Amino acid sequence: MAKEILQYNVMVEAALRAVVRQALAEVAEAGLPGNHHFYITFRTGHPGVQVPDYLKVRYPAEMTIVLQFQFYDLQLDDNAFSVTLTFNNAPERLIIPLRAITVFADPSVNFVLPFQPAETTLEEEPAPVTTAKTKPQPAAKPTDDGEKTGEVVSLDKFRKK
Repeated sequence: MAKEILQYNVMVEAALRAVVRQALAEVAEAGLPGNHHFYITFRTGHPGVQVPDYLKVRYPAEMTIVLQFQFYDLQLDDNAFSVTLTFNNAPERLIIPLRAITVFADPSVNFVLPFQPAETTLEEEPAPVTTAKTKPQPAAKPTDDGEKTGEVVSLDKFRKK
């Protein structure tokens, strides 16, 4: 006879993913305040993730995106968010289920949420993202080296070894 227990770890993961969703919702509504910016690492092979094929080839397991200077049309629903970022001077639309996220960080306030990999069934795949339109974020200020562009950053160099 199996003993049923409350799955607190599952409850905590859901609550923490709600924090990520709330942060994204606030940014979708009003833009990034102050120096806030997000590093979001997600599993590229997770069901429902939509990124260009060339990025899936380059990042077959995980990818990190940065929402800071140049991101556009951030939208979200209960299960996923979508955003347009620039890669190699071309805008690309990404759709990322919240359950695909493995790390959410806001370095401006030293805030990091690591997540356990979430397993997803077909019934849990997110519906298309259709809500919470945003205004484009201002472009990065040009530097002596030229204009800043979006780039993918690995968080491994920031992790303690």
